[in-house]
Amino acid sequence: MEIVTVNEIKEQDRNDVTMKTLFDKSVVDGGRTVFGIVSIPPGVRIPLQGTASHLEDEYGLVIKGSILTMSGGKEYRVEAGQATFIPRDEEHWAYNDGQEDCEIVWALVSR
Repeated sequence: MEIVTVNEIKEQDRNDVTMKTLFDKSVVDGGRTVFGIVSIPPGVRIPLQGTASHLEDEYGLVIKGSILTMSGGKEYRVEAGQATFIPRDEEHWAYNDGQEDCEIVWALVSR
C-alpha cells in the first residue's frame, strides 16, 4: 500500500486551476492510472478555449460545488455527490459558472 497526504502534494497551477496528481501508476498489462484532485474557481473554464480529450477513460467525482460541462456534444450540470465517466477520445470541457470553487477527484485509466 502507498499512502499520500493531499496537502503535502505539490500543486500544479494551470490558468488559475489548482491540480494535484496523487498517483501515476503503470500496471503489468501496459495500462496506466493517473489519479488526482482539481479545484476550479468560479468563472474558470478548462480548457480556456475549445475542447480537451484524452487517450484514457476519465472518471470524476465532484466533492464540492458544481460544474457546467460538455461531453460528446451534450451539456451537463454535475454537482457535489455526482460521478462522471468520459470515454477515451471524447471531446469535453468544463466551466465553473457557480459562486464557489468546484473540487473534483479524477482518474485517467488506460486500457
